[in-house]
Amino acid sequence: MAKKEFRYRGKTLEELKKMSLKEFIKLLPSRQRRSLSRGFTDAQKKFLDKIKKANQGKHKKTIKTHCRDMIILPEMVGITLLVHRGKEFIPVITKEQMIGHYIGEFALTRKRVEHSAPGVGATRSSSSISVR
Repeated sequence: MAKKEFRYRGKTLEELKKMSLKEFIKLLPSRQRRSLSRGFTDAQKKFLDKIKKANQGKHKKTIKTHCRDMIILPEMVGITLLVHRGKEFIPVITKEQMIGHYIGEFALTRKRVEHSAPGVGATRSSSSISVR
């Protein structure tokens, strides 16, 4: 069984990479389209420069970033991004299916709560548990 070829709105990854930014913006959903049509912030421009250097082979393939509000563009596919989530950096390997999403969607900022045994000074009902 052959692997299904990736397409974003009817375009292959190679076609998306050849497109200009204005042409690519027309394919995006409204929120992302509005965000990109307003232009990039200074931090996003620096981040894009690092990605272009990584694609040319002048920069390493893992890039640290705080730009969680950056939209994943076709030239970012295949690069490992270390996305800041408030305390540490989480590695995110960009894939074709992530195009058009925000980077921050893939590095969640809240951890799952894990409770252990009751601590010192807990309520009387929980103090009946043995303290071995």
